[in-house]
Amino acid sequence: MKVILFGATGMVGQGVLRECLRDETVDNVLVIGRNSIGQTHPKLRELRRPDMFDFGGVAVELQGSNACFFCLGVSSAGMSETDYTRLTFNLTTGWAKVLARINPAMTFIYVSGAGTGGKSMWAQVKGRTENALLELFPNAYMFRIGALRAMHGEISKTRWTRILYSVSRPLWPLLQAVAPGTMITTEELGRAMIRVAGEGAPKRVLENRDLRALAS
Repeated sequence: MKVILFGATGMVGQGVLRECLRDETVDNVLVIGRNSIGQTHPKLRELRRPDMFDFGGVAVELQGSNACFFCLGVSSAGMSETDYTRLTFNLTTGWAKVLARINPAMTFIYVSGAGTGGKSMWAQVKGRTENALLELFPNAYMFRIGALRAMHGEISKTRWTRILYSVSRPLWPLLQAVAPGTMITTEELGRAMIRVAGEGAPKRVLENRDLRALAS
């Protein structure tokens, strides 16, 4: 399986990339981002795009891929709806449209969030993004993750997220024991993504409990 990965420098993407490089069913990973991820591997290729809104001239590099793991995202904290829409809806669907033209049958997995579709601004924007992707790809899956437990040193690029994780880290084992449906590990998330890319899933919008079951 050949995979395209967006957001490999973020906390989610770091975990997903690790599992892809370890999985025997994944033959090749093309990482697309502004900056280099700073590592090498026989399976790994990088496509640097200083302007991530420049969708042109990439068709050759994107051909032949079976799946796209879109792990790129930003926090809505302190951001206007216009700016958040541009960095969430516009950026995601821009790349998705390019990929759909090249290979409409590919599996497109979008990392969304628990609560998507709710009344808050970010939830509404995420909901519109999900709907657009579900219309573009017959094999699109929305991963609505909740709490994410880093297992191998994955670090968020968002300062407040790093602080929150540092403060709450001692409570993770307890939370996972008493409320397993609220938390997923980076290992489980990566394994679930690879499995869905290879085998599909019984539904197209997946919550933490669904993802943990697929990863087991």
